[in-house]
Amino acid sequence: MELLSGLGGGFLVALTPANIAYCFVGALIGTLIGVLPGIGPLATIAMLLPLTYHVDPVAALIMLSGIFYGAQYGGSTTSILVNLPGESSSVITCLDGYQLARQGKAGTALSVAAVGSLVAGTIGTLAIALFAPALIHVAEKFGPAEYCALMILGLIAAVVLAKGSVLNAVAMVVLGVLIGLVGSDPGSGTQRFTFGIFELSDGIDFVPIAMGLFGVAEIIVNLEQRHDQRQGIAAITSLWPSREDIRRSVAPMLRGTALGSVLGTLPGGGPTLAAFSSYAIEKRISTKPERFGKGAVEGVAGPESANNAAAQTSFIPMLALGIPSNAVMALMIGAMMLQGIQPGPDVMIKRPDLFWGMIASMWIGNLMLVVINLPMVGLWVKLLNVPYRYLYPSILVFCCIGSYSLQASTFHLFMLAGFSLLGYVFIKLGLEAAPFLLGLVLGPQLEEYFRRAMQLSRGDPMVFLQRPISLSLLILTAVLLAVVVVPSIARAREDTFREA
Repeated sequence: MELLSGLGGGFLVALTPANIAYCFVGALIGTLIGVLPGIGPLATIAMLLPLTYHVDPVAALIMLSGIFYGAQYGGSTTSILVNLPGESSSVITCLDGYQLARQGKAGTALSVAAVGSLVAGTIGTLAIALFAPALIHVAEKFGPAEYCALMILGLIAAVVLAKGSVLNAVAMVVLGVLIGLVGSDPGSGTQRFTFGIFELSDGIDFVPIAMGLFGVAEIIVNLEQRHDQRQGIAAITSLWPSREDIRRSVAPMLRGTALGSVLGTLPGGGPTLAAFSSYAIEKRISTKPERFGKGAVEGVAGPESANNAAAQTSFIPMLALGIPSNAVMALMIGAMMLQGIQPGPDVMIKRPDLFWGMIASMWIGNLMLVVINLPMVGLWVKLLNVPYRYLYPSILVFCCIGSYSLQASTFHLFMLAGFSLLGYVFIKLGLEAAPFLLGLVLGPQLEEYFRRAMQLSRGDPMVFLQRPISLSLLILTAVLLAVVVVPSIARAREDTFREA
């Protein structure tokens, strides 16, 4: 009954004209930036964060959520039609989606991707409604020691599931935590790591960091490319798949949805890992694996379902525990903090309109995305022909306006420039910025809960081992670290992310 009453209240919130409009705008923008390679939901949400100051919190988060899961839809369009993934989670869709398009079955591939995304999004949202409240009830038993252990687990899991070297990922997390410590000491109020700069007394603002790392840095890298990578547009004859294609797609959709729903909740997981894992599973269990890479519809249905399910369920730890499972969820937490909302279990109790309104809006948004994507394929194809030199200046101006408008301070523009250069260096060195952002978001909270735990235990560090939940989380953290050292697992991890 609690679930039904919560969803009923959520639909009342989500179906207001204003929230429907923001949901549509989010889904439309998400599709757009999913179609356009080189932008992505991270950069887009980072650029839109300043706008959330002037929007109702529920409407703002509904819009930002729509951008995230809408990008997963849009990314498949370019993967199938022009063999260029708009999103990293759609890289694997290129292998079979573009081959289907070359065979004159572009409409089939687009329909299968859209239906798989709808099924996965619907089931993933149901998982949020079912499991997030239960997880919140468990979280009510958490104290400072448990939260501290949970955040350590989240940071370590982000390291294990990040691309590239584990050592590099650890370094990025540590750097993010250190940057998060800049500002005033929460206990004594003394300045630390500010170097006498007054503007840093309240810490380094989240918005210029996100815009610089994921917005401007990507622009610089893309401008280095002298030629577009876009290829010829595939012809679309019909959007209706054959009965055989439907038969081959059903099981991969369900398997991809189940796999993505699980991987989406893991810190450091998310749509990309889910899509690649789904493709590997479908190819392994297929009786004719040689079909993959040559136009197997299962190679589209599974990954597209997996990445959308993962996009939906990644909201579970963010809404229930205040722990971001990926960089986009870290931005969502940043948006909540900008609105004065403390992420965590109290959100469901103190702001049920926000909690259930977001969940209900996801069902509405997923239906909108099918309507937006399939009929507007021709428009998206034309949009791909717009030269990048016309797109990037407007994005850069928007980033600068957004950073300056935070406090009407030119200091934020210098911060934006500095973190843009840092993000460019990260990309050139092959360092993933997502673990850095997770460390930045979780670092101050980790410090706060660690201090509280030590104060309550009067300085006894054994408090982390004496409490069952805290001990279990730390044991799981140790297991993750130990497992990734095993050579066979380390090789499998590298193989999984090599193409991503």
